[in-house]
Amino acid sequence: MNAPRILLIVGGGIAAYKACELVRLIRKGGGSVRCVLTEAGAQFVTPMTLAALSEQEVHTSLWDLKNETEMGHIQLSREADLVVVCPATADMMAKMAAGIADNLATTLLLATDKPVLAVPAMNVRMWLHPATQRNVAQLRDDGITVMDPDEGAMACGEFGPGRLPEPEVVWQRALTLLDAPRQAPQPGLKGGPLAGRHVIVTAGPTHEPIDPVRYIANRSSGKQGYAIAGALAAAGARVTLVSGPVTLPTPAGVHRIDVESARDMAAAVDAALPADIAVMVAAVADWRAESAAGQKIKKDGSGAAPTLALAENPDILAGLGHSPRKPRLLIGFAAETEKVVDHAIAKRARKGADWIVANDVSGDVMGGDSNSIHIVTATGVESWERLPKDQVATRLVARIADEFA
Repeated sequence: MNAPRILLIVGGGIAAYKACELVRLIRKGGGSVRCVLTEAGAQFVTPMTLAALSEQEVHTSLWDLKNETEMGHIQLSREADLVVVCPATADMMAKMAAGIADNLATTLLLATDKPVLAVPAMNVRMWLHPATQRNVAQLRDDGITVMDPDEGAMACGEFGPGRLPEPEVVWQRALTLLDAPRQAPQPGLKGGPLAGRHVIVTAGPTHEPIDPVRYIANRSSGKQGYAIAGALAAAGARVTLVSGPVTLPTPAGVHRIDVESARDMAAAVDAALPADIAVMVAAVADWRAESAAGQKIKKDGSGAAPTLALAENPDILAGLGHSPRKPRLLIGFAAETEKVVDHAIAKRARKGADWIVANDVSGDVMGGDSNSIHIVTATGVESWERLPKDQVATRLVARIADEFA
């Protein structure tokens, strides 16, 4: 979806400050956001802050005379593509579950006909209380997507589930709902369209040592693979990210395994099996030095370059594609500089992959922030327009979720 319109309801609680970062991410992702600030939320963030970040008027009262002469609360509830409640307090969710409409936020939620994403944040005892769990179950039965809170240390000094998920994870979940509404969690289900699925993702380059200070590598930044891992986690999957050497932060909710060489990566992937899905995004080096020198190779003054004998690295994708432990859905990536689709079609057959995601890397794709891809499957080729890599990830994950619907 282009330029998604988000209605963000900011509830009370110390986690309300993270709503400011969520607004920033929505704007950075090309969306627009209108904020509704509850009375309790205004104890932690100000209308001025949200207005400056969103560049939109912030709504705080149901009794705004100008807007209500035009039925403003109805307009607000219908103009958005998605309503996000962040943070969703225990009190807010109790009112939502009971259908109470005693302020602007709860009235909007009762009046909206759009998807709703609730992001809980509260004390661990409040989250685990039977009343809260009943309310969460009721909201899910009503078709509202309720994210599970993170677990960790809280501002109150206690530890456990109840922390607000990181804004990046919330935005990824929102994008999943926006781009694939048919894949929104169904009533009674928890965790998202890929809940219960284990996914292995490889990302980044591999470094193949020549000597202790030199190596063979490529220009892969890992950005696309990391974006896909984050989007998969936001969709509820259990994600194992096997990463070559990159400087990117680990996406929230993702288990990361760092490796260096192609052989290290192959071993890590094998150890992570079994998996329901594997997405092989890493730009694995095809060759390595046959015998890496134990000491730095020195110039001898003759002007002659040393001879470097190469050996072929293991083919991780083909190994999975022809293995009895092949995941139910195996997706490979193909970085090409010519005949992109032709090479991808041949690669899919040769490697035993279900899908090949092909892209032309002759420009600035490797290391850049956007990508244009072709998905090659058994039924044909699907070509996408050039998009930011996080949007490519979200759309691809929606496509994966559709496969498992």
